[in-house]
Amino acid sequence: MQPNPQTSLPDLLDKGLSVLFVGINPSLYSVAQGHYFARKTNRFWPAFSRSVLSLAARENLGLEALEPMHDHLLPAQGFGFTDTVKRPTARASDVSPAEFAAAVTALVEKIEYYRPRIACFHGTMAYRPVHRALTETKTDPALGMQTLSIGPTHLYVVPNPSPANAHFTPADQTAWYDRLAGTLLELPSGP
Repeated sequence: MQPNPQTSLPDLLDKGLSVLFVGINPSLYSVAQGHYFARKTNRFWPAFSRSVLSLAARENLGLEALEPMHDHLLPAQGFGFTDTVKRPTARASDVSPAEFAAAVTALVEKIEYYRPRIACFHGTMAYRPVHRALTETKTDPALGMQTLSIGPTHLYVVPNPSPANAHFTPADQTAWYDRLAGTLLELPSGP
């Protein structure tokens, strides 16, 4: 079943989030399923579930592993979801540079309004348009904690969990979420 091209995944946001996960854009498959990172081959849910970052959420929810169907439960556990571009596509490469650039304002406004402690971008492709808009440079950002922030929200980039990203293994992905957990512990409380 093909989703209506006007529909997308809803943002799963709340005030007081520890981490707002920011994807590139929703896949048509995820939209049809109604959940973030819904494809079984995507490494987000297995890697996040194995990480220290999700431990308290898993314990609070009484789950050994988190799956796509749990995404709507996570804002109450401090984790939210959105995308740089909200238009679903079959492939992230179907999103044009102009569309990425046009989406930055709405994304920055969401981050400014909800004020998560960290906005964690899944891959440099998700973060690059924000970085370029805020710095007015064409330099490419690196993975990890960024020197930029949006209001009190720190910006962090982890590898894209797509199986198409062959540069990083599932264990690497988990290690990045563990590093993010360590960064959260090092930050002052709140914004």
